[in-house]
Amino acid sequence: MFIQTEATPNPATLKFLPGRDVMGEGAVADFPDREAAARSPLAAALFEIDGVARIFFGSDFISVTKVDGDWRHLKPPILGAIMEHFTRELPLLEGAASEEPEAEETYSEEDAEVVEQIKELLDTRVRPAVANDGGDIIFRGFDGKTGIVSLYMRGSCAGCPSSAITLKNGIENMLRHYVPEVSAVEAV
Repeated sequence: MFIQTEATPNPATLKFLPGRDVMGEGAVADFPDREAAARSPLAAALFEIDGVARIFFGSDFISVTKVDGDWRHLKPPILGAIMEHFTRELPLLEGAASEEPEAEETYSEEDAEVVEQIKELLDTRVRPAVANDGGDIIFRGFDGKTGIVSLYMRGSCAGCPSSAITLKNGIENMLRHYVPEVSAVEAV
């Protein structure tokens, strides 16, 4: 088994590509801490490695965020844990706890058409680019009175030094261009 690694815009996060589906198309799982990782044998094994702070499973990749330490020392045990997991054909997620709870979206019914436009742009233009960087972005709400879109960032995007710039200069400008009702974007 050959596992590729890619740098992400977040220097504390590295993307691991095992050459096979991890979560499958459109599915993701975020493990911000050891407790959340209890539902995944692979995430639990990765959290056993000193220096691992966060784990994110994308369609065909695993993002690992470190607390400290050098990637030269962290990569070998991470690669070993990923390789062992897939060669032993262990389940990625266990039982009914494999369903990640979805936070409720907030917007009024009169804004439903605008929200659909926002979601379409996020799904077709933003999420694929963010996934290439080892993260994900989720729509959380739209306030029609103020024009503010609320987004939740996870994976390598959570805590990334450049995520605020991406959010404001990239996503906000694009949404404002295509959806005139949008005035600003904020991370929640």
